[in-house]
Amino acid sequence: MIKYAIALLFSASMLHAQDNTNTPSNVNVGDVFEIGKPETNKFKHIDFPRENFIIKRGGIANYRRAHGEEVVVTAVKEKKDGTTEIKIKRNDGGRFFNSHTVVTADFKEAINSGELQAL
Repeated sequence: MIKYAIALLFSASMLHAQDNTNTPSNVNVGDVFEIGKPETNKFKHIDFPRENFIIKRGGIANYRRAHGEEVVVTAVKEKKDGTTEIKIKRNDGGRFFNSHTVVTADFKEAINSGELQAL
């Protein structure tokens, strides 16, 4: 019986430890974030357009220029599968890659991977 009580207390403490992360749990329109460096060469959770679409619209397809850009949340949408999809635009009013004004991102995954960082 004591083993079960210890196992229950241990699992409850592990669940509580996971809740104490510093990532924002909810996002509102108007929140400001910074685009960080992705773990790989490409962004996985920020849905930047592919290179051919950027070039077709007259832009420069250089994903490294996006690092360090401050972005503002313009729309928040809860999807049926439980993910939060946000639309972001640059804080200075410019365009991403001189071609796209707004891009979408999976909020929780982008925060956890470091592609979006809270300011």
